[in-house]
Amino acid sequence: MDKAEKLEAYFKRNLQWGEELYYLRSLLNQSELTEDYKWNFPVYTLNNKNVIGLGAFKAYVGLWFFQGSFLKDEHKVLINAQEGKTKGLRQWRFTGKEEMDEALIVKYIAEAIQNQKDGKEIKIGKKSDVIPEILAEKLAKDKTLQTTFNALKAGQKREFIEYINEAKREATKLSRLEKIIPMILSGVGLHDKYK
Repeated sequence: MDKAEKLEAYFKRNLQWGEELYYLRSLLNQSELTEDYKWNFPVYTLNNKNVIGLGAFKAYVGLWFFQGSFLKDEHKVLINAQEGKTKGLRQWRFTGKEEMDEALIVKYIAEAIQNQKDGKEIKIGKKSDVIPEILAEKLAKDKTLQTTFNALKAGQKREFIEYINEAKREATKLSRLEKIIPMILSGVGLHDKYK
């Protein structure tokens, strides 16, 4: 399927939010943003930089602004869905078309575009590739696992490393390690099914 077909399929399979999705899509397509399809969602870009995403979920339909932390948000409509983890991304959630104020949405879209033109963006620091001790020990004991792990792409290795490092308790780290071992042995990344 090409990009246009994937976009159409996305809008057709989210019938619960069809009216809201098509409405938001029309507002986004009236802007200078380019419609794209990434991570199984419509994404709107400017000069190949992600500016706004559009998505439907069980309880709401929403816009997410990739550099939303720079928006003034005078109307306090944006939320940080993962406080403490998410730096720039902000969401605007709607539970029905009646909540959608066209002028306000267009204003936020225009501000996001201008911020992108002005180069405002959160710089993400390089993430640590230090292998957690629990994984290092397992790799040292199992040469097949070590060989397969070393053959993974750098991004796949990083996903596994972060997955274990994000756990706070040792029990959680251990259960996560047990979960990823079959994935590593299969040569599959943690998030490959979403790509």
